[in-house]
Amino acid sequence: MPLPCCPRAGIQIYADPAKRLELYFRPKDPYCHPVCANRFPTSTMLLRVRRRSKKKQQMDTEEQFQPDVQFEMEILGIVTTVYKFQGMSDFQYLAMHSGPDGKQTSMYDKVLMLKPEKEEFFNRDLPLYIPPPIFSRLDTPVDYFYRPDIQHREGYNNPQVSGENLIGLSRARRPHNAIFVNFDDEEIPTKPLDAAVQNWKKVCTNPVDKKVEEELRKLFEARPVWSRNAVKANISVHPDKLKVLLPYLAYYMLTGPWRSLWVRFGYDPRKQPEAKIYQVLDFRIRCGMKYGYAATDMPVKAKRSTYNYSLPITVKKQGSHTVSVHDLKQGLGSAGTSGAKKPPSSRYKLKESVYIFREGALPPYRQMFYQLCDLNVESLQKIIHRNDGTESECTERDGWCLAKTSDDLRDSMSLMIKQIIRSTRPALFSNTTSSEDGKEQLAYESGEDEDYEEEEEEDFKPSDGSENEMETEILDYV
Repeated sequence: MPLPCCPRAGIQIYADPAKRLELYFRPKDPYCHPVCANRFPTSTMLLRVRRRSKKKQQMDTEEQFQPDVQFEMEILGIVTTVYKFQGMSDFQYLAMHSGPDGKQTSMYDKVLMLKPEKEEFFNRDLPLYIPPPIFSRLDTPVDYFYRPDIQHREGYNNPQVSGENLIGLSRARRPHNAIFVNFDDEEIPTKPLDAAVQNWKKVCTNPVDKKVEEELRKLFEARPVWSRNAVKANISVHPDKLKVLLPYLAYYMLTGPWRSLWVRFGYDPRKQPEAKIYQVLDFRIRCGMKYGYAATDMPVKAKRSTYNYSLPITVKKQGSHTVSVHDLKQGLGSAGTSGAKKPPSSRYKLKESVYIFREGALPPYRQMFYQLCDLNVESLQKIIHRNDGTESECTERDGWCLAKTSDDLRDSMSLMIKQIIRSTRPALFSNTTSSEDGKEQLAYESGEDEDYEEEEEEDFKPSDGSENEMETEILDYV
């Protein structure tokens, strides 16, 4: 049966194994909800069968003509992929209006704009018609396993729950037992929680785990403050094991200049001026016409975009493999069950670019959390060390650095990135005059920013799915 869909769209879906093939029973109706087919591998053949019939002339007129039928078969190719429609069709919401007398009136000619219209077309009085883009997130029946009400003993009272930062009562707290510290807290922890020690002892059952623990201890001895991505770039450890190991050796800073970083137990960066090199810098690649390129010309593409949004029913999600304590004891987990394409020493390692900034290289994500010591550019280090030996106070915004040090670093890094783009894509800056470049250079050297530039930076949204976003790490432990 031919599918009433765009051939080009079908090719795009076939190129992405995670996409489902959509079938519209009313292709010309934009409000039609499709049925979706799942992709399956197969090994079959595509045949072309032709039926040829030739009528034989009979002498007896009373008898009917008996045709001579012949079949011809031809193998056209091998089919490796098929799409099967196994789900139910979604609810349909037609563009209809019910009048006072109950008569249904079609609204397609009033709500669909098939050609450029004048202002009168948009100012007409019409009934409100806002159909949802989707009714059901699932197209296959599922069983809901409702839990029965808990029968408490007589006299039991529910515990008091604070309304501040309440995520929800339906999800149990993740048992990683990390210690969170705010910048305003007076004391810092000197040892892990007993539950964190027990969790790591349960998991650490083979020599590889003990070696990873020693490597991480050496990292914290050489440098007391680390980001999780920096650890993952220096040690090859399964991500699920790292979630258990980090609370065993360090505590997590929530606010202040060391937010989203892991700090060695017993080390207080607020009392050590030399700890300013471990402060975090939230850097985001600037976009806008005044920087020489629009959002569509960004050198680092976003992982997700509202322009490429897919409805939940059109994407086939792979079943997730839950890593158990038994898997962690084996030293494998979900990623280790497949063939070992990489050596064990670098199987889980990330690239250095996820935490180190170098001149002449673009960041891997639009938003990055760098530590100041990982900015491997001499001019940036000069900005950081402008007040060496004269640090007097550690503030929550600037730490041990001078005021607006982060702003100066962002301006310098943005200029470096712009120069990289200028060298690789000169066409984007063909309309930029030399006088404008001179003004920009003077503004950069003086360290002055225009007010509207800061407002635009606040409106910029980081790309979703970045491995450097601190919110993702916090949710692993809350």
